[in-house]
Amino acid sequence: MFKKLAIALAFSPRFEALLHEAKRVRDIFDAQLVIIHVGMQDGGKERLLQQKLKKIGFQEDQVTVIWKQGEPSRKILAVCRREKVDLLIAGAMKKENIFRYYIGSVARKILRKADCSVLMLINPSINPQPFKKIVINGGENDYLLSILKKGCEFGKIEKAAHIHVLREVRMYGLAMAVAGEEGNEDEYTETRRRLLEDEIRKVNSLLQRIDTSTLNINVKVFAGKPEHEIAKFSKRIEADLLILGAPDHKLSLIDRIFPHDLEFLLADLPSNLLVVHQK
Repeated sequence: MFKKLAIALAFSPRFEALLHEAKRVRDIFDAQLVIIHVGMQDGGKERLLQQKLKKIGFQEDQVTVIWKQGEPSRKILAVCRREKVDLLIAGAMKKENIFRYYIGSVARKILRKADCSVLMLINPSINPQPFKKIVINGGENDYLLSILKKGCEFGKIEKAAHIHVLREVRMYGLAMAVAGEEGNEDEYTETRRRLLEDEIRKVNSLLQRIDTSTLNINVKVFAGKPEHEIAKFSKRIEADLLILGAPDHKLSLIDRIFPHDLEFLLADLPSNLLVVHQK
């Protein structure tokens, strides 16, 4: 699934926890790990990093450390492209103030511009745990089958207790179906039921093409703004991981003024976030 990982690492209070999380993910996929630090390279930092890598249990042949100077998000993404990274791991603040939302933290800039999948961790731990409650955005997407496949594959590896696939039902379809008709309430209810069943059937038809054995999958449809409903549901069930497909264009300031689903979620992350890139 992921053969080459990278972690964007700053020497912050959370850096050891992020290394522990990266070790867990590296071991899951038996992948190579590239550690990227943008900042001054000095003997003190090098010794501290090597001490932590040894303490956590990394083998020398599993890790490459790359030091860069410059604008952090640009340098991190450039290394990921050059090293052909499949998954970039980074820490992110759960919630940002309005200034940082519009200007953009390093984590958000990475998500907006990345050419690879990105795993954002909001509460990295020195005792990392598997993701047991996973939510997948099952909305309309040209690559939905691939997103579902990766989500289910990850869920199997993690031995997830529950995987919830959320699907938007566009209620304007119901309005169009009954427009100009003088149907009674029963007919309205029946039309609504058919629309809901159609959306569930679309998701299930894709899931039938994936090995979902051993997984407990719940398909849930909702009406309303997808970003609001996904965030609300993820918070309510205390999801460990939310999986989304990457947007089909690089997000910019205009997306922050008129938010794309991902931009809304970035302002107040409901859980850890995996953005699956189609490359």
